[in-house]
Amino acid sequence: MDTGTMVKTLQDPMGIPFYPILFQFLMVLTFAVHILFVNFTLGLSFLAAYGSARGNEHWGGLSRSLAKATTPNASLAILFGIAPLLFVQVVYDPFWYASNVLSAAWALGFIAILMLGYGLTYVYYLKGRPGRGAGFGAIGLLSFALFLLAGVIMHVLGYQLLLPEKWLHWYIEGNSVNASGTSLHAFQLPRFLHFVVPSFAMTGLFLMLYAWYFKDRADRDREQLAWVAGTGAGMAFLFTALQALVGVWWLFSLPPEFRFFRDPFFLVAAGMGVSLLFYLYRARKDPFRYAVPSSIWAFLTIFAMSYSREALRMKYVGRFGYSIFDHKLNLDLGSTALFFCTFIAGMFIVSYPVYVAYASGRTAGQYTASPAMHRWGSAGLALLLLWIAVVAGLGIVISVKNYL
Repeated sequence: MDTGTMVKTLQDPMGIPFYPILFQFLMVLTFAVHILFVNFTLGLSFLAAYGSARGNEHWGGLSRSLAKATTPNASLAILFGIAPLLFVQVVYDPFWYASNVLSAAWALGFIAILMLGYGLTYVYYLKGRPGRGAGFGAIGLLSFALFLLAGVIMHVLGYQLLLPEKWLHWYIEGNSVNASGTSLHAFQLPRFLHFVVPSFAMTGLFLMLYAWYFKDRADRDREQLAWVAGTGAGMAFLFTALQALVGVWWLFSLPPEFRFFRDPFFLVAAGMGVSLLFYLYRARKDPFRYAVPSSIWAFLTIFAMSYSREALRMKYVGRFGYSIFDHKLNLDLGSTALFFCTFIAGMFIVSYPVYVAYASGRTAGQYTASPAMHRWGSAGLALLLLWIAVVAGLGIVISVKNYL
């Protein structure tokens, strides 16, 4: 059996419930949001430990704030990582599941590693105050290392799925079958660095946003905020430039037959990356002014690069006659409508605590919500209860119907 036939044999015979182009778009969009918070998590966890080690006037106070910011960013990275993971299982199911089975121990261990890193972040934030000893800085560094290891695992799982011609070789070693799932079979350094290096560029943008966010509060040290903004602008420019070099390295490591340098998605992403670099060069002169527009442009660049990444993945799997647009379509409007209603309701419900957190942080002292905010919160709670009732009701009706 050739590789293309093997892949199509592994494909889900039930098909997919809606048009694949929609799943592809949502996969790319949610991945862009997910990788943004992954970048924040990696960069902030490292800078928090670094700042603790430096312990000078500027870094000492900032370190604890960065440790505190790491926890919600890690939560959001996990939250927004669920959606692209589900979408890739829908449109690339034979590739994703085969890659996970080949490294099953690591795929399962990923959860434990992520939980441990997340837990140590809280230990470092809650206990790692100045004067508590260097051991707490080591805890912060260990948390970063565990997050980085989790990134290595996901990188390998994502890269292994692109190489189905090697699956049997990895599974059958000599005259024996390796069913342990304890090996990580494929690692490509430039590809991995292309996801890691931006962490420090995006963390630089985070520092710029941090300074911009607190600049109007009277209880904040203006000189400290200016230092944070300048440091962030310098980091953002330096690591974006380094990311461009890593991107060129990755481009030249791709199979020559792809001619990916001519792909329109790559050209758009590369153009946006270059323009972002020049924009960040200007941002160093006035980090407060450029903080928000630089961050918006950076996210749009990440989104364009995510689409470029998807175009590259389609070239990899296309070598074996596989296309997500050839999926069997088993149209199910009910489940699709429920999905989008859940998404819209979720965005409305989550927007309330997000706005409260934003508004309270910009207020010196106690924050008092307006009557409109109270109505917003009540509406969100009512919508959540309605969603639970609808989903639970549908589950009961479908279960009874299937039983009868």
